[in-house]
Formats: sequence, structure tokens, C-alpha cells
Amino acid sequence: MSMEVSQKTVMAFKSYQNQAEVLVKNYLLADPIIPYTSVLGGIFACKMVYDLTQLISTFYSRSYNALTKLQRIEWNSRGISTVHAIFIATVSLYFVFWSDLFSDQQHTGLITFRHSQISSFSLGVSVGYFLADLAMILWMYPTLGGIEYIVHHSLSAIAVAYAMFTGEGQLYTFMVLISEITTPEINMRWYLDTAGLKRSSAYLINGVVIFFAWLVARILLFAYMFCHVYLHYDQVIKMHIIGFLLVFVVPSALATMNLIWFGKIIKGLKKTFAKRQ
Repeated sequence: MSMEVSQKTVMAFKSYQNQAEVLVKNYLLADPIIPYTSVLGGIFACKMVYDLTQLISTFYSRSYNALTKLQRIEWNSRGISTVHAIFIATVSLYFVFWSDLFSDQQHTGLITFRHSQISSFSLGVSVGYFLADLAMILWMYPTLGGIEYIVHHSLSAIAVAYAMFTGEGQLYTFMVLISEITTPEINMRWYLDTAGLKRSSAYLINGVVIFFAWLVARILLFAYMFCHVYLHYDQVIKMHIIGFLLVFVVPSALATMNLIWFGKIIKGLKKTFAKRQ
């Protein structure tokens, strides 16, 4: 009797599993609606992470409970950006350096037009994040960031959305999104400062990590991307004029901002070392 119940349970589970796979394949990952489901999924994920950050911090962080309402909102918001950064940086590193999708050895069309369901879905989740975070920045302006954050998020959302909807230039979009790997360190700096640990060894170590991560992901990687564009210019020139401009304008604007911020990081690191001598 128990064996029959067990078999029925297994069969029921497999039935639900098959239905779920059909739902994901035919609807959630169907080419025409991937952009919409992924963006909505990204926005929903932001709300979920915000609530989880709030819940976990309330029970496990003494510093959180001592914050003002505005500081708690920023604390939770940075939890969202940290999770998004880990997700999109991991996906981007995979597609740029390990996946065969954008490999020069592949002969399945121009590299600037290659895309897949998973790559487009991943970009859609990122668009959802940028839209949600931009909405929060505008709502709380200027508490969560000044005009530079609005410019950064707006350019990012436009470029990523274009690559997602058209399938053009996704390789270069992922190259730029690798720079999000610096976000968790930036957020950790704010968390440590807010928790009153600005003079701790953790704060100093985090500052050094920010310097090297920024140098690699936001300076050297952008230089690599521009070299890649130059070497594949014969393929880049065949993109639509909007995609062609986005490949040059958005990364150039972000690279300029990265250099300005890198200068501030160097000054801040120098001050921190000077105070410890």
C-alpha cells in the first residue's frame, strides 16, 4: 500500500515537473515574450531581495536597527544592487570568456548579432534591476545618489534593453556589465561606514579590494573591449546605426565616469593610509 502511494507521489511530481518545463519553454522562454517576462522577473526579484534584506537585517544586525528610516531604505537598496551585481557579473563572465556563443572559432554568423534565449533573458533581468533602482533613486532623490547615478542607470538601461530586444551587440553589453563586479565592494564600504567601522582593518582591506577590482573591471576591461571593437570593426559596422552608436557612446561615457570615480578612489585610499601612519 505504501509503495503504491509512493509511486503515485513520484508520478504526480514528474507530472508537475513536466508541466513546469512546458510552461518555462513555451511561455517564459518563448522568444517573443522573453524581454517582458525577464524584465518583470527582474523587478519582482528586486522587491523580493529588498524585503529579504530588511527581514534578515532586522533580526541579525544591531547596526540596522539603530539606523534612521532613510538609512534603512538605502541599506535595503544596496542589498538589491549587491545581489544583482553578483548575478549579472557571473553571467557576463561566463558569456564573455567561457561560452562558445561569442567565440571567434564559431562560424554561426557575425559576432555582433549572436544571442540566445538565456543571454537575452539574463539581460532582461538586468534591465528590470536598472529600472527598479532608477525609480528608487528618483523617488528618494538625492538620498540614494545624485545626477551621476541617474545618468549611469539611464544609459545602462537603454543600452542593455536595446541589446536584449534586438539581439545586437550582446557581447559588448556583457563586457560592460562585468564592471558590476565592483558594486559589492562599494556597498560593503558603505555598510562598514554606517556601522561605525570606518577605522577597522576590514574597511582598509575593502578599500584595497575596491582599487584593484575597479582597475581591472572598469579600466583595463574597458580598454580590452575597445580593442575588441577595433579588431572586429568590420562586423560592428554592419549593426543598425542605433546599436553602432550605443557600442561607442555608452561605453565611452561610462569609461569617462569610471576614470573620474577611479581618481576619487585613489584619493580616498591615500587619505585612509595617511591616517593610519
